[in-house]
Amino acid sequence: MSTKTPRFSHLPLSTSGPEKCALTGAALLRSPYFNKGSAFPAEERRAFQLNGLLPANVQTLDEQVKRAYRQYSSRQDPLAKNTFMTSMKEQNQVLYYRASTQPSRSQLIQDHLKEMFSVIYTPTEGDAIQNFSTLFRRPEGCFLNITEQDQIEGNLATFGDAEDIDYIVVTDGEQNEQLLNDEIYLGLRRPRVRGKEYDAFVGTFVKSARKLYPRAYIHFEDFALPNARRILDQYRPDIACFNDDVQGTGCVTLAAIMSGLHVSKVDLADMRMVVFGSGSAGTGIAEMVRDAIAAESGKSKEDAAKQIWCVDRPGLLLQSQGDALTHAQVPFARNDSEWEGKEHDDLLSVVKNVKPHVMVGTSTRPKSFTEEIVKEMAKHVDRPIIFPLSNPTRLHEADPKDLNAWTKGKALIATGSPFPPVEHDGKKYEVAECNNSTCFPGIGLGAVLCRARLLSDKMLVAAVKALARQSPALQDPDKGLLPDVADVREISVEIAKAVIKQAAEEGLAQEDDIPADDDALLAEWIREQMWDPSYRALQRVEPESASSYARGELGAGSSRKAS
Repeated sequence: MSTKTPRFSHLPLSTSGPEKCALTGAALLRSPYFNKGSAFPAEERRAFQLNGLLPANVQTLDEQVKRAYRQYSSRQDPLAKNTFMTSMKEQNQVLYYRASTQPSRSQLIQDHLKEMFSVIYTPTEGDAIQNFSTLFRRPEGCFLNITEQDQIEGNLATFGDAEDIDYIVVTDGEQNEQLLNDEIYLGLRRPRVRGKEYDAFVGTFVKSARKLYPRAYIHFEDFALPNARRILDQYRPDIACFNDDVQGTGCVTLAAIMSGLHVSKVDLADMRMVVFGSGSAGTGIAEMVRDAIAAESGKSKEDAAKQIWCVDRPGLLLQSQGDALTHAQVPFARNDSEWEGKEHDDLLSVVKNVKPHVMVGTSTRPKSFTEEIVKEMAKHVDRPIIFPLSNPTRLHEADPKDLNAWTKGKALIATGSPFPPVEHDGKKYEVAECNNSTCFPGIGLGAVLCRARLLSDKMLVAAVKALARQSPALQDPDKGLLPDVADVREISVEIAKAVIKQAAEEGLAQEDDIPADDDALLAEWIREQMWDPSYRALQRVEPESASSYARGELGAGSSRKAS
């Protein structure tokens, strides 16, 4: 990645130059945004009254990284490692996120990303969330209480002024009801709220967030199926928002499908796809693929949907199922007349009739892609594209090594969790990880930097194409269908460029002076505003004249307030 230049250092979100800081002594060491620990240089130790509070030896970030990795490695299991990393993040965010642009330097997560990713993200982070009440040490973020809706605006307001917040991630805390019986449970001890009270709660949050932070991008995360799609549909026409489980999963899967179709020499307009598991993830994938088919072929969305067959617990989705269908399933329910006299109650029957090029699993039903089903699919297409995406790994619809063996090395595979390469007849094939984290950061980055008024379908398709263009399989069909998550920063630059250009073309970009017509300049403009986990020089300022960020008073950091 190129180094930053002063050309765009005047931007409000510029990450170059020193940071203003009004904290001193122990208060500074308690700030995860400013704390450098043993890496505070001598001049900053004097200026910020740290002498006597730190060991004498001034260390480099590299040396801190080496020590941190030793500590990480001493933890015995993934959850303990996750807890250690969370504790580090609460103390020193630069050390946690370290991602140096100089390859010779040590990089805790970046150097060990393949090893650590399943610990700091899926699946171990899910285990940590389930054990939140047990592992809790200190609060992070904003906790909103559904019984105190009149306080939502005030609670959100503690996180800064309108220009302080760019990106808001929100979840409704969908959790296992058994947690209510845990005596140390930290959540609201009452059954899950539904209906009008729930909708009013979400509405109050969105209204308050928009009032306080009108330019912020809202990212909905881990909302259950009955709510995810309808909430997104309700607010998407009016604000820049994104649901990772619906759109993120759809985007990254579509990118992998596009790469697979390129390898198999099948046009998107001719593709047939079966989706097994028609919840928020499955229907989100179906919608993204449908919209892409329509955009590429000129077909209507209704006609494009006819190339997609969705299967759920009762079998193939049919129009006669009526009210049993969710809002998101309705567009993909087939006309019953198409299936008169044909079996459609199980996946094998559907595969036999459809002869799909692509089969996607989001069912959480382990081993449901059986040898018989996979071999049936492989009878009819030369390079079957098979994606067992359910997480965690124990819920995968199939093991990649079985898929590879059953298709004699012809399957193009992507999974929802990392898997090692597979072999057939001495030939190695890399299994792509269909991970949302290669996609949603770049989409959000682009939307934030251009101050997108909305996140349009065309902006999402532009993001998908940018991700697909980086597929290693385009150069070597035995490589993964998606780029490696270790390259997420550069991936994000490319996706952000595509999102910003499309937003500008549609008149949705509200930021001034975006260099959208110069590809290299736009990339430089983006990188200048990407936070780098490296220690910036601190400039001491007096509390009376300091910003809220410099005083350590914001609920979340903002590089803008430090410069």
